[in-house]
Amino acid sequence: MRRRYRYGAWQGGPDPLAEPYDVATAVDALGDSVLSGESTSEALRRLMRAGAAGRRGLDALRDMVGRRLRQARARGAMDGTLRDVQRLLDDALQAEEQTLEYDPRPEARLAESELASLPDDTAGAVRALTDYQWSNASARQKYQEIQDLLRREVLDSSFQKMREALTSQGGRAGQSGIDPERLREMISELTNLIQSHNRGEDTTEAFEHFMGLHGEAFPDNPRNTQELIDSLARQAAAQQRMLAGMSREQRMELANLIADTWDQLGVGGQIGALNDELRRARPDLPWDRGSLPDGAEPLGLGDATAAVRDLADLEALSRALSQDYSGADLSDIDPQALENALGRNAVDDLEALRELAAELEEQGWVNRAAGKLTLSPKAVRRMGATALRRVFGRLSEGRRGQHDITATGPSGELTGSSRPWEFGDEQPIDVVETVRRAVQRSAGQRPDLSAGMADLEPDAPDARPRSVPIAVDDVAVVETERRSSAAVALLVDLSYSMALRGTWPEAKSTALALHTLVSTKFPQDAIQIIGFASHAREISAVDLADLDVDTLQGTNLQHGLILARRFLARHRDSEPIIMIVTDGEPTAHLAGDGRAMFCWPPLPETIALTMTEVTRCTRLGAQINVFALDPDPNLIDFVDALARLAGGRLFQPDPAHLGEYVVADYLDARRGRRARSA
Repeated sequence: MRRRYRYGAWQGGPDPLAEPYDVATAVDALGDSVLSGESTSEALRRLMRAGAAGRRGLDALRDMVGRRLRQARARGAMDGTLRDVQRLLDDALQAEEQTLEYDPRPEARLAESELASLPDDTAGAVRALTDYQWSNASARQKYQEIQDLLRREVLDSSFQKMREALTSQGGRAGQSGIDPERLREMISELTNLIQSHNRGEDTTEAFEHFMGLHGEAFPDNPRNTQELIDSLARQAAAQQRMLAGMSREQRMELANLIADTWDQLGVGGQIGALNDELRRARPDLPWDRGSLPDGAEPLGLGDATAAVRDLADLEALSRALSQDYSGADLSDIDPQALENALGRNAVDDLEALRELAAELEEQGWVNRAAGKLTLSPKAVRRMGATALRRVFGRLSEGRRGQHDITATGPSGELTGSSRPWEFGDEQPIDVVETVRRAVQRSAGQRPDLSAGMADLEPDAPDARPRSVPIAVDDVAVVETERRSSAAVALLVDLSYSMALRGTWPEAKSTALALHTLVSTKFPQDAIQIIGFASHAREISAVDLADLDVDTLQGTNLQHGLILARRFLARHRDSEPIIMIVTDGEPTAHLAGDGRAMFCWPPLPETIALTMTEVTRCTRLGAQINVFALDPDPNLIDFVDALARLAGGRLFQPDPAHLGEYVVADYLDARRGRRARSA
């Protein structure tokens, strides 16, 4: 027989043939968010919300849950059981009153009097009719339907899908089919099990024993005591939440009907103790608060409780997917709840996000310490490389590439040439050239006949190679490409105005790009990033990535220049370069005791002390170029005077193109050193 095969889309989880996700792409997205001012944790949450590798993110999943929520809220009205009881009671009383009206016996008049004195509320009337002797068979049947309805609905509202398992199996049972003895036994043992769990005792054996006796009453098949508690507590909380959302009159009537039903089943006291233990085990559930379904179709007590429970589950799932609360983590999202709401594909999306987050840590892109998430040095290096690549991508073609200085010097790449050795040279000896020079020098010299004929006759049996004497003048060294070194101090304004104007992300990206360029392409150069606000401080590239602006008032350029001068003093053999990125004139300076003095408008003393530091930096030979990010006339006047004093230049770039200006200026400075070296 010929076999037939059917082919279709993969249904067993994530596509096993799908391309693996490039984690580095996620790192780039994290870097962009961090540079825009977010913390690493916030950036990771943004990535998880957006999704990656063709997988839906948390926002998309939450939108889908939101649609389910809207459907759940329109599912039906909560008072369906109360309406059904009222309808059945009205039908029973009407039929009974019609029968009594035509009954001439005195007993009929007493019955009419009893019916006339019934309480106004439904629960009170049903309770008062418990022992009433009905004259009308149809009325008696209606009342029995009320009792059966309440037992079914009350059990379904407290123990979902349990009613069938508690029906009589040969034992004494009520007319509803519920076995009161089995119910009392089950609730008693269940309460004891949960009490032991709440005391912190090991309930493994007790749970297995309980499930062996009553497992058929729990068709959701809990695997341990905690899962059993979770299921029952969610159901009990939904019932309490439903009652809490009703009007006072409805709540009292339905609560009384429920209590009377439990009493009739002989477990009124036990069910109260059970609910207390469930609430103690799961106080986090919405027991007395939250929204309720509000549709038009009346729902029975069991269906209403299930609707409230489903609504609560969807709300909890939506909140977990939002991750918008303190301590939020992907582990807060219940995969089973997600699958119940959206299907298996949604769980696959969640697992992909969890794997991505785990890979970021395992591959060393992010670090977690003391509950705080930070980018690793590896990630910061990639951020810098990405920022630099983007800068070069925006620069004109003629400004790309490495702009090395090619004058010869004591270190660098080999040029392929050699030259005579001079005293003090550190270059390696060119052995081949040295021997060649020695041979050329000695070629015209007469041989030493005293050495014997063997030296002159190589074919003789005792012949040996002739030695070549090497003189000092013969020694040659290899020529290497000299690259002059520079010390670059990049001063970045950290004042709060940088964030207000939206220039802070580009300033950080520019600093990382320049740091990467210097560190990787020009390792002989030294670079120091210095941030200045109320005070100034040296900043590493790793710290810069997560750095935020300073909320304290002040633009203390004087302190920044002091630190720049100290940095340049540590690299006296390098050409000094200072670059300043700012959006405001100086408004703070250091007092004699080291405190920052702030004033707006700037004090003459602040301007004077800042200019003094500019002069001190120029005495070290530093060229100071300023990148002004705000067209304010006061700022432009100040930085123009600063640039003229320092022999530097003033740039007024569009903040979005700051990186191109700074990198190009650095490369121009290197070309200038090449020209001077030549």
